[in-house]
Amino acid sequence: MRVQDIIIKPLITEKSTALRDEKNVVAFHVDRRANKVQIKTAVEHQFKNVVVSEVRVANVHGKIRRQGRFVGKRPDWKKAYVRLASGQIDLFDGI
Repeated sequence: MRVQDIIIKPLITEKSTALRDEKNVVAFHVDRRANKVQIKTAVEHQFKNVVVSEVRVANVHGKIRRQGRFVGKRPDWKKAYVRLASGQIDLFDGI
């Protein structure tokens, strides 16, 4: 798996914004096959001058949705909470 394919997109939610402000933790939507070591390497590779101190991973189950009598399911996905080392720059300052 290539390093560029591991991080799919950053998660900009109310919870992730609070974590970023309070605890220097950034949330990402990552590839389901990626492990913690690969996620750490991908973040340090894609965002230069960043040191990752901890990675936590959560598997999110897709919701079951209905439209009339038809039932469907959203896909399962993986979420990664990445803690940056103290004194590191904020990744999303330019947003």
